[in-house]
Amino acid sequence: MKKNIITLSILSLALLAGVFACTPVKRGAYTEGSATLFCDDGFRNVLDEEVEVFEYTYPNSSIIPFYMSETDAIDSLLANKTQAIITSRELTQDQVKFMKSKYKRIVRQHCIAVDAVALIVNKDNPVSSLSMSDIKEILTGNITKWNQLAGSDTTAIKLVFDNAGSSTVSFMRDKFLGEKGKITDKTNSYALKNNAQVFDYVKKQKDAIGIISVNWLGDDLSVAKKVPLEKRMEEYNVVNDTVATNLTTEVKILKVSNPTEDNDFSTIGYKPYQAYIYSGEYPLFRKIYMISTASKSTVLNSFYVFMTGTVGQKIISKTGILPYHMNPRVVNLVQKK
Repeated sequence: MKKNIITLSILSLALLAGVFACTPVKRGAYTEGSATLFCDDGFRNVLDEEVEVFEYTYPNSSIIPFYMSETDAIDSLLANKTQAIITSRELTQDQVKFMKSKYKRIVRQHCIAVDAVALIVNKDNPVSSLSMSDIKEILTGNITKWNQLAGSDTTAIKLVFDNAGSSTVSFMRDKFLGEKGKITDKTNSYALKNNAQVFDYVKKQKDAIGIISVNWLGDDLSVAKKVPLEKRMEEYNVVNDTVATNLTTEVKILKVSNPTEDNDFSTIGYKPYQAYIYSGEYPLFRKIYMISTASKSTVLNSFYVFMTGTVGQKIISKTGILPYHMNPRVVNLVQKK
């Protein structure tokens, strides 16, 4: 198997993340007790590992994650059913004011990662890349059949999302149709229950385009989870200069191009590797936020400090997305062919 090594120096990553000093969680300082955290399903792979490692490090703590649509997670926070959520968008100023006036809670919103939305198809599908304009034409119903993109297949294009209220649905809607647009109006689209179902559906169906968070496509974290936790901890605690990320080969991950004046209208497409998410050459990227109404003297705040520290951010880097708080480093991305 041939591997192309793509090396990108990202010595200026602080420009993306801002200057940030990660403070380690002090043992015994608000690391005891339990708390719930509601999370969009697209971030499940990352959060499961973060919670497992945090609880291993602080045995008297218990973070209980619940996975749901982004809409339900935000509604739960606003109803005071949880004090922390992870989503791809911040609360509005009106929502922040509402939490303060109704529940006397201060909202803290922190970016913890830069994710990307990936478009995946069956390995036998002849299409290998799409432009941003192609994607818009699909979402507006102007392109409805595969032969309008490549080949002679007149089968209708199926768009498959994780669920109707997910962050991927809202991201694609806002990006291409505006906040009031509806993807279901003119498209042959389906909402399943979660990202795992989207992945499995595309593996079996040649006529589908799956819309999925890229952290579901990285091989490194799934490989790491097969290693005993104490051995994983040894690696997480080592600060090195490189991160290698392999994307799955079980489905075809589409390249996306975005010809604009800034890139001299280049039609070169890019896959959602960390280097291209960082550079902006892969255009479908978004920030991931942890939003908390808990006080600083709680286990939830300690969990946030952990996620933005060295170990927590290294776990994020293993999924293929970008840690938001990250020391300057060279990222090696391995593309399998």
